[in-house]
Amino acid sequence: MDRKSFLKSGHSPTLLSSFLYFDVSFMVWVLLGPLVVVIMSDYPMDASQKANLVALPVLGGSVLRLVLGYLTDVIGPKRTGQIGMLLTMVPLVWGWKFVDSLNELYMVAILLGIAGASFAAALPLA
Repeated sequence: MDRKSFLKSGHSPTLLSSFLYFDVSFMVWVLLGPLVVVIMSDYPMDASQKANLVALPVLGGSVLRLVLGYLTDVIGPKRTGQIGMLLTMVPLVWGWKFVDSLNELYMVAILLGIAGASFAAALPLA
């Protein structure tokens, strides 16, 4: 394979933006794992509740990737990525400002799956 033709095979700004979208989304997706130690001081949890809090974003991502994949086919990966980033802000702001119970924290964890489903739009962009 010719190196020069390989480097010219894609659109560099699109590749960079899809990488950044993918990278930032995955950082948000795994956010609750390290934060469970801090969250435990505000919401007393047993071991199974901590495990649920860490596992729910993965479950949400597996379900929501179907939705983002469908949107990618219908409206395109660029718009789906923009919608995905906007929708990822919802659980972040909700968890930061408005969560008052462990059940609400579980809902935030499920909605963080939107960030985990980002590859449904980022990979077609790349």
